[in-house]
Amino acid sequence: MNMQTSAVMAPPAPKRIEEMKLPIVMMRDILLKTIFRKNVDMVSDLAKALRLPIPVTQELIDMAREQRLLEATGTLNANNGNEMGYQLTDAGKARALDALAQSEYFGAMPVPLDVYREQVKRQSIRNLMVTRAQLNNAMGHLVLPDALIGNLGPAVSAGRSILMYGPPGNGKSSISNGIRDALGDMVYVPHAIEYAGQVITVYDPIVHNAVADEVDDPNVLRKTSGKFDTRYVKCERPTVITGGELSLNMLDLVYNPTAKTYQAPLQLKSTGGIFIVDDLGRQAEPPQALVNRWIVPLEESKDILALQSGEKFEVPFDTLVIFSTNFHPNEIFDQAALRRIFFKIKIDGPNQENFLKIFAMVARKRNMPLNEKALVHLLKVKYPTIDNVYANYQPIFLIDQMISICEFEGMPYQMTPELIDRAWANMFVKDETIVK
Repeated sequence: MNMQTSAVMAPPAPKRIEEMKLPIVMMRDILLKTIFRKNVDMVSDLAKALRLPIPVTQELIDMAREQRLLEATGTLNANNGNEMGYQLTDAGKARALDALAQSEYFGAMPVPLDVYREQVKRQSIRNLMVTRAQLNNAMGHLVLPDALIGNLGPAVSAGRSILMYGPPGNGKSSISNGIRDALGDMVYVPHAIEYAGQVITVYDPIVHNAVADEVDDPNVLRKTSGKFDTRYVKCERPTVITGGELSLNMLDLVYNPTAKTYQAPLQLKSTGGIFIVDDLGRQAEPPQALVNRWIVPLEESKDILALQSGEKFEVPFDTLVIFSTNFHPNEIFDQAALRRIFFKIKIDGPNQENFLKIFAMVARKRNMPLNEKALVHLLKVKYPTIDNVYANYQPIFLIDQMISICEFEGMPYQMTPELIDRAWANMFVKDETIVK
């Protein structure tokens, strides 16, 4: 992504308290709690902890001093450019403790939900145009038919929803990851957002990959405060991958009763990126129930979440949702649900020509020499026993099996009809009655 595009997408840094659009008492209390919990006293250190520009931090400090919650220590710190130090007064400590009892949240100042909505529009996944060349490049490690790339491209560019279905072992998960790699640019993820005085943490290092120069850089505030609002972290477009463990309650706000704060659900963390529901049909809830939960977000680009109080509110839904299943869609969805999923793409196994391409590519990577007699045995003797149904996972499985046998027997890597038979026996289990 070029620098000009990045600049357009970047959230502007606030210059004054008024531009923060947060309740004044909330900002003041987060300042006091941060000083109390992190034991910081210099403006520059406080600005870094709050992820705010120094002038805005100084405004908050001055306000707290007027209310006699902070006082200057009266000493200049030569190591910090002769900055004046500040400390909590007794009244400030009392207020900090009271504020911590109401919410343990401190540190990065949250972004108001309405302000975050504007940022989501600036960096929307629906603004992306993915070309065939980008998709081919991201899928370069996979052998795919041209027609499949032709179907995937418009689906990804639309940024809507995709259902990939077909027999297992043909790379639906790998294709999903390739789509993620094709996106390639950056988004800005808030540490936390604020709604109705409640704090919802969004940035999650497990989900979000921060750009290298943003991580653990002591000068990050000074470097970037003029460029973008450092309450956000510049990250790769996020990817959330869930499988059989996905449940409906994972799509709700998570309330921490001890800290009295909320954590964003998975789909909110994936804003601006991809949410992959792998192995649909293996979850505890039926697929129909899971897709019903997504109907409003998929159609209206907004999701509805609820606070502990029961109050419901809207958050942006700007995510490319990819459902992946080994079942035929008609087996697990009704027609109304299928209509809501924008693109349905069947991922079939390879034909014999592509199977051989994959086999040769894997063999080369694994340093396994190809053997014509062994390949003829595989194609003419073994595959007819399963009606010549090829799958993308099979070359890796068979070659890795042969490598394991060669290493155990202490012989050089080789491919023979006998080794093909031994590898094949581990790929399929015969139907037989077990005597108990």
